[in-house]
Amino acid sequence: MVEQLWSPWRMEYITRDEGAECVFCAAAAGIPVDNARHRVLAARPDAFVIVNKYPYSYGHILVCPRRHVRTPGELTGTERTGFFALVADAQIALSGALSARGMNLGMNLGKDAGAGIDDHMHMHLIPRWQGDTNFMPLIAECRVIPAHLDTTFQNLTPAFQRI
Repeated sequence: MVEQLWSPWRMEYITRDEGAECVFCAAAAGIPVDNARHRVLAARPDAFVIVNKYPYSYGHILVCPRRHVRTPGELTGTERTGFFALVADAQIALSGALSARGMNLGMNLGKDAGAGIDDHMHMHLIPRWQGDTNFMPLIAECRVIPAHLDTTFQNLTPAFQRI
């Protein structure tokens, strides 16, 4: 018997209007009033942390500059310092909150590099644990995320209030 795995939030991604307002700019504009709606975990003058709406694994977050730029080279020196300081602090908070012993960090700059949103750069932080890989992405071409995005946001919020 074939089992079904439901991921209804993916439909929004599949059918999104790529010409619509930048989701990261919308989240930045809503800080701090709409933090829960956009799932913004932490914000500083030059960057903010947001829960990834289309995660690779539980706890997948993004660090985004507040200014709409495509590459790190477009950031001012102050923005670059603020952005990468927040990446480091977010890594520490995420590792502590989820007891993750490993972490993947990376950027996909441009569509050719696999960026889903290529006009507003962002750093992916993906927590990893010993034995967390399974056959589902290879055999079934799907990922199994054990918690809803709102639950992830609620679980991570206390750790990110400290940064």
